[in-house]
Amino acid sequence: MRTDRSTYRNIIISRTDSIGDVVLTLPMAASIKAKYPDCQVSFLGRKYTQPIVEQCRSVDKFIDWDSVVELEPKEQGEAIRSVEADVIIHVFPVKEIAELAKEASIPLRVGTSHRLYHLTTCNKLINLGRKNSDLHEAQLNIKLLKPLGIETDLEKDSISDLYNLKEPEIETSYIRELIDSSRFNLILHPKSKGSAREWGLENYSKLIETLSVDKFKIFVTGTAEEGEMLKGLMDQHNYITDLTGKLSLAELISFINLADGLVAASTGPLHISSALGKYAMGIYSPMRPIHPGRWAPIGKNATFFVSEDACEDCRKMDSCACMIGISPDVVTEYLLSIASAK
Repeated sequence: MRTDRSTYRNIIISRTDSIGDVVLTLPMAASIKAKYPDCQVSFLGRKYTQPIVEQCRSVDKFIDWDSVVELEPKEQGEAIRSVEADVIIHVFPVKEIAELAKEASIPLRVGTSHRLYHLTTCNKLINLGRKNSDLHEAQLNIKLLKPLGIETDLEKDSISDLYNLKEPEIETSYIRELIDSSRFNLILHPKSKGSAREWGLENYSKLIETLSVDKFKIFVTGTAEEGEMLKGLMDQHNYITDLTGKLSLAELISFINLADGLVAASTGPLHISSALGKYAMGIYSPMRPIHPGRWAPIGKNATFFVSEDACEDCRKMDSCACMIGISPDVVTEYLLSIASAK
């Protein structure tokens, strides 16, 4: 293994889960670049997350894990070896990736000590337990950089300076034409594809009712499948703009950047919005480990709403009464305060 840290040439950040998790991992790239400005940072992720990774100036190369797994086993090892990495950091542990990294003889392989297979596949283990930690997910990710001699004790608020996202390109003129500069352009993203507890359609409906059409232009985003679930909401408020199933991730990123703010549960679009410096308003359950202490949006204009009550009764349920009990009036009050400053 190299001991001369000045010779690190290519570091792989491996995170093959969902969009929100990936967004909260991007600050690692800027931290690496600050210490090793000439180092190439490669990001190993799922194909569908590529558009948001490529928005990050601190990432030099995207490696499509979905393409790698389609290869024959021998070719998978060659694909990882061809990157010629000095270091791989297993942010989201995947046994197959850990084994391939070892097979590819990547000199420094960093993982947590909380995965048994890391004992045989990694040569630098970090004692990092996420489930019961009081740290934010983004702070926990940074902790994995300790073997590289990088400062890892960062305040949560300082992480917003490390996203280093470039200005999204406008994918189509259609997206720009949707924006009304005379009103506050608000995106509502009610569903989560099952990745997070949800606020409930009744609350979103009440929120829409309290927002004046003279001051707010409201858009609803989500997948085409989620659009079917939201049809009743659209029919009830036929003046809102339905964008469900109509935007690629690249287009959604561009649109979020053009809009003024976004309301959602703990989802990818919420974290994209906060990383872009927009008004990102998250609705959260107070229950560990899905509470805002771990997953709140981080950004200069990010905030969240959460019940002050303890929430253990909902642990075995799909919905969260404490979260659904958050009044739309609280969100409305906040929206009115920021919209008046526009």
